[in-house]
Amino acid sequence: MKPRVSIIMGSTSDLPVMEKAAQLLDDFQIPFEIHALSAHRTPEQVEKFATEAKSRGIEVIIAAAGMAAHLPGVIAAMTTLPVIGVPIKASLDGMDALLAIAQMPPGIPVATVAINGAMNAGILAAQIIATGDDKVGEQMVAYKEQLKDKIVKANKELQTVDFKYKTN
Repeated sequence: MKPRVSIIMGSTSDLPVMEKAAQLLDDFQIPFEIHALSAHRTPEQVEKFATEAKSRGIEVIIAAAGMAAHLPGVIAAMTTLPVIGVPIKASLDGMDALLAIAQMPPGIPVATVAINGAMNAGILAAQIIATGDDKVGEQMVAYKEQLKDKIVKANKELQTVDFKYKTN
């Protein structure tokens, strides 16, 4: 099995957040790999990873980092693959990481999800893969229907909640 998505994090301390992306990809049966690489502590390994990812069959990279959060942008600078940045809440409530990932210079885009938004990163990676994979596309349609059905059910359940001045 060859990975189609790479999940990269600046530190293994990010794993509790990034497990949500891994679980989503696992649920969609999309092969993935997970690595800890640091833009600051292992820059040569980051460069090797980024420049070789496409030739290894990687289609999307999910890169997570906290604080200065340079990892997603550094990877995006070295590849033409789509990079999804996940800001990790490590300091300043994650705002430093969010801004570091979102404020990329022209020509080096990084799709950015919410602080600790690894699940949405996994969904976005699956949606990107679905553009060329009908099986994943069908799974995505079913997944979105499940989300809709969950809200419809919750709304029906709200109708049974009773308050003296509730009008519906």
